[in-house]
Amino acid sequence: MNFMIAEDSPSSARVWLPPAVLVAISFLLQCGGEPLAAYLRYERSGIDHGQLWRLITGNLVHLGYWHLFLNALSVALLVALCPERASPVEWLKRVVLIGLGMSLGLYFFVPTLDTYVGLSGLVYGLFAYGFARQALQRDRIAIGALIFVAARIAWELIVGAPDSEQRLIGGGVAAESHLYGVIAAFLYGLAVGVIRPGGEPAIQHEGARK
Repeated sequence: MNFMIAEDSPSSARVWLPPAVLVAISFLLQCGGEPLAAYLRYERSGIDHGQLWRLITGNLVHLGYWHLFLNALSVALLVALCPERASPVEWLKRVVLIGLGMSLGLYFFVPTLDTYVGLSGLVYGLFAYGFARQALQRDRIAIGALIFVAARIAWELIVGAPDSEQRLIGGGVAAESHLYGVIAAFLYGLAVGVIRPGGEPAIQHEGARK
């Protein structure tokens, strides 16, 4: 599959619109308060009873405004470091499929996790996806960033997140969501042909013609 990546500048408004919409949706849902969050969050017992929307919507609700703010900063950093002129449809596919893959990873492989909320697992996946594309172009900074992401996830899984971070967001950090977000992003990249083992992704720079 010849999936073309359109790189762009982080100063371009086109690269900010889809992620800004993602954050705006999360903000609007946060304004709905705890009853709405309880209805949308990843909740194992609800999924067991057929509430499958929670596998997607759990990524969009948060523990509170500080939790949302920190995740919004992560999305902004993602756009700054991995700018890409992707269409709204492509962004929607990534958010749904990577978010769904992350939630399914939690459901099948972390049976002790009863509830989960937040964009962080999805954002970790989007970071890994963006850096992997750059790393396949032999970008040493991106390679280093991927190593850092892997090391951070390993640290969180083995040692745990800092107490200060958990106090700030108002709850525990589900490090497994970061792991399965990255795995889901890798599988997505393989499926669409952007991540090619032994090869390079097809990248179309702005202004190029095919």
